[in-house]
Amino acid sequence: MSPDAAPPLEVHDLTVAYHKRPVLYGIDMVAPAGALIGVVGPNGAGKSTLIKAIMGVVPISGGWVKLFGKPFRQAVNRVGYVPQRESVDWDFPVSVFDVVMMGRYGRLGLFKRPGKADRDIVRDCLDKVKMLPYAGRQISNLSGGQQQRVFLARALAQESDLYFMDEPFAGVDAATEAAIIELLTELKARGKTILVVHHDLPTAQKYFDRILMLNMRLVAYGPTEEVFNMENLQKAYGGRLNILTEVAEREKAVAE
Repeated sequence: MSPDAAPPLEVHDLTVAYHKRPVLYGIDMVAPAGALIGVVGPNGAGKSTLIKAIMGVVPISGGWVKLFGKPFRQAVNRVGYVPQRESVDWDFPVSVFDVVMMGRYGRLGLFKRPGKADRDIVRDCLDKVKMLPYAGRQISNLSGGQQQRVFLARALAQESDLYFMDEPFAGVDAATEAAIIELLTELKARGKTILVVHHDLPTAQKYFDRILMLNMRLVAYGPTEEVFNMENLQKAYGGRLNILTEVAEREKAVAE
């Protein structure tokens, strides 16, 4: 298979350990083009670690990862990333416009200055997430939902083919959540592949066409209608019956 024909993401027997203690075991999955994939599992299941391992942020202990048939470093310009909002230093003195412009640097290289085309792309990305009126504002002066929209705009500005998003819906208002899912749906329609770490099971069933269910090991992966069931949820979440009961009630309501 040529690199151009290779899937956006292949993970084979991926294992990650912290201080010789395994936190992910033998993960296998292939993400096709144009897939919107929800990564779900209980706290401590390794969801964020999986994304960081794929991107080379944390070292892997075994297995391999390929993006478009290549190692991550050779495909980095085709990858966009939205980190957890809690992991960002929001006090850093930078404007909304400049944050989104950072998404262009991978395409510009080290020594080329942004031109009019880059500035137009930044404004267009801000407009898509309804943050253009805030372009000159300091990032620290925004609400949590507004900050998340800015980071989505930065990822859009990268003009990537594969996106990783770590809890983009966490702590945002209903309007921002609706804007995010609209944007993800648009990216999917354009053939982009998106992996989203997500914690809310009821909306996971609705938002994603594929589910990757983790609890340190791969519990299940595939089309949402095949993977999202009580048997797999029980394997992933164990005795957390409050979550499982809520999902069961939703399944019953859908069936009726």
